[in-house]
Amino acid sequence: MHILKITLVFAILPMLAQAEELSDADREALIKRIAEIEEQSESQMNQKYRAAMSAFNAAMASENSAMEFYLKCEELLNFEQKQKKFSEFRDWKKKNDEKFAETAFRKALQLQLQWLTLTLKASAEDADREKLSLEVATYLDKMMAQADSLEPYQSVLNQSVTSTVFAQAYNISGIEIENWALSPGQIPAIYDKIILPPLRRIDRIELLKAAWQKRMSQEGELAEKWSNEKASGGLNARSPAYEKFITESLPDLRWNAEVDFFKAGDQRGAASRMLKHIEANISHKSATQWVEQFGKLIQVSPGPAPITSPESTE
Repeated sequence: MHILKITLVFAILPMLAQAEELSDADREALIKRIAEIEEQSESQMNQKYRAAMSAFNAAMASENSAMEFYLKCEELLNFEQKQKKFSEFRDWKKKNDEKFAETAFRKALQLQLQWLTLTLKASAEDADREKLSLEVATYLDKMMAQADSLEPYQSVLNQSVTSTVFAQAYNISGIEIENWALSPGQIPAIYDKIILPPLRRIDRIELLKAAWQKRMSQEGELAEKWSNEKASGGLNARSPAYEKFITESLPDLRWNAEVDFFKAGDQRGAASRMLKHIEANISHKSATQWVEQFGKLIQVSPGPAPITSPESTE
C-alpha cells in the first residue's frame, strides 16, 4: 500500500513540475472569452424568447387561432418529431374532434397562452412587477367571468404553462421565476406572490382591502364551481368542497387579510376586527394560532410574576 502511494507521488511530480500558474494576460483572456460566451448565450436566449412571444401573441388573438396553434404544436411534438405518420395525427385529431370543437376548450387554450405570455414577461430582468400585477388582476377577472363554462377544462388552467405543448414547441419549458404562479388556476399563489405585494402600503390600504375581498370571492367561486363533488339535499345545499371552504378556508382567509391590513398600517382597525374574528370563530381549528399571532402582533408583554408570601415558601 505504501509502495503504491510513493509510486503515485513520483508519477505526479513531473506533471506538477510542468504545471504553470495563470498569468495576468491568461486571466484577462479567459475572462474576456467567458464574457463573450455569456453575451452570445443571452443573445440567443433573447432571440428565442422574442420568437416565442411573437408566435404566442398572434395565436392568443382569438379562440380559433389558439386552437390552430395548439394543433400545430401537437403535430410537431407528438407526431413529426416522433416520426409518426400524418395519418396517425389525422386519426388523433378526428378522435378528439368533439372536444376540439367546443368553445370552452378553445377558450381555455387561449387563456393558457395568455398566462404563458405573462410568465415570459415576468421572466425578464427588467420586468415591471407593479404593471404586471395589474395585468394579472384583469386577466383573473376575465377568467372568472367564464368560470362556469371552463369547469370541464380546469385541468388546462391548472397545468403549469412551462409544461404545455406551446412552451415545449418553442423550447422554453425550463423557465424558473421567483414569486410567480406557473398556472392561472393557482389563485392563492397569484394573490400572495403577484397581486398583493405592491398593495401592502398604508397609502394603498383601500386597494389592498379590495384585492383581499376579490380574492375571497374568487377562491369561493372556484371551490363552488370547479368541484367534482356536487351538492345534494336541496335547492340551497352546498357541495362538500364549498362547505369546507366556507367553514374552514374562508375564516383563515379573513384572518390573514386582517394581518395584512395590520402590517400595512391599519393597526387600530385591524386589531379590533381581529379580536371580533377570534370571538366569532373560537371553535375554528386555527383559533389557537390566531390568538398567538395576535399577541405577537400587538406586542403583549408578559404579565407580572405572581407574588409569593413568606408562608408559601416554607
